[in-house]
Amino acid sequence: MAGKEKHWYYNPPRQAKPRVPELTKIKVKEAADEFVESVLRPKIVEPEPEDKRFSYLVDIYTKWYRSYFYFYAKYHSPGPNAREPFFDAGFARMEYVCEDKFNLSYMRHTGKWWEIFTELSLEECLETIREMPHFNP
Repeated sequence: MAGKEKHWYYNPPRQAKPRVPELTKIKVKEAADEFVESVLRPKIVEPEPEDKRFSYLVDIYTKWYRSYFYFYAKYHSPGPNAREPFFDAGFARMEYVCEDKFNLSYMRHTGKWWEIFTELSLEECLETIREMPHFNP
C-alpha cells in the first residue's frame, strides 16, 4: 500500500482590503444618492401597475458594506403566492481600491457578482451604470 505523496505549492498571504476613509464614504454616498434621485428613479421606477400578479420595482437605494458600495432595487410582490411582500436585489457594486478608484461589478443571472471594470473614478462608475445595460435592475 503506497503512502500519500506530498506536493509543494505556492500559497501567497492574503492581501488585506484597504479601509475606506470616512470622508470617501460620505462623498460617495452623497454623489450616488443624488445620481439615484436625478437619473435612476425617474428613468426606471414606474407607477404601480394595474395588473398586480407580478413583481414590480418600487425603489432604488444605496448602502456601504465594508469596502463595497451597493446599488439595490426594491421590488413589491403583491400576488397571492408571494413569500414576502417586498424583496431587494443588488444590481451594481463598487469596490473601493484606493483614493477615488473603484472596481465596478454587476449581478449576473447566476447570482454572482461579475467584475467588468477596474480602477474607475466615482464619476466614471456612475456614468457606466447610467449607460450600460448590464446595470439595469
